[in-house]
Amino acid sequence: MENHKIAIFASGNGTNAVRIITYFQEKYPKQIECSVWSNKTHVPVLDKAEDLGVKVHVFSRKAFSETNEVLQQLKNEGVTFIVLAGFLWLMPKHIIETYPQRVVNIHPSLLPKYGGKGMYGMKVHQAIKRFDEAKTGMTIHYVNEDYDDGEIIFQAACPVIFDDTPKTIARRVHILEHAHYPKVIEKLLLGEKVEHYHVFL
Repeated sequence: MENHKIAIFASGNGTNAVRIITYFQEKYPKQIECSVWSNKTHVPVLDKAEDLGVKVHVFSRKAFSETNEVLQQLKNEGVTFIVLAGFLWLMPKHIIETYPQRVVNIHPSLLPKYGGKGMYGMKVHQAIKRFDEAKTGMTIHYVNEDYDDGEIIFQAACPVIFDDTPKTIARRVHILEHAHYPKVIEKLLLGEKVEHYHVFL
């Protein structure tokens, strides 16, 4: 494994961010360094990251989208790969172009279904229940300039049971996310082929 610096962008609780950080701290303590970047000041992911000894950054919309301030910080810190983990803003073109095929996102549905602007978190699981889907899952994809529209890298599916609620669906999808997101990132960093689809029952 070559040395990498991963910037994890997150806007909320940070369960996926924590899973990614601990995975790489345990497996590649000398080769992989993570940092957490957030558009919100008071969110659990920041405290969790600091507890794990990880550097955190908080930025404004202007610094992120309207200027090169965040991009310059990423460059100054030697970031080589960007991971979105519950990050709610659209990634600006100038960052995507600087990190081609090195910005990935995770989405809590089997894209292209239940994706796009406004479809995130519990809203996705509520829609899955409302439309009586037989299965759901998660998607890892490259990021482009549109919400949830980039090339799909990996998907994992799980059933939706008749008495599920949005919360129980969310828990099942979280199991998939935590099991697969760090491993898919690892394969991408190693330049290894990622199996496109895995069914988890």
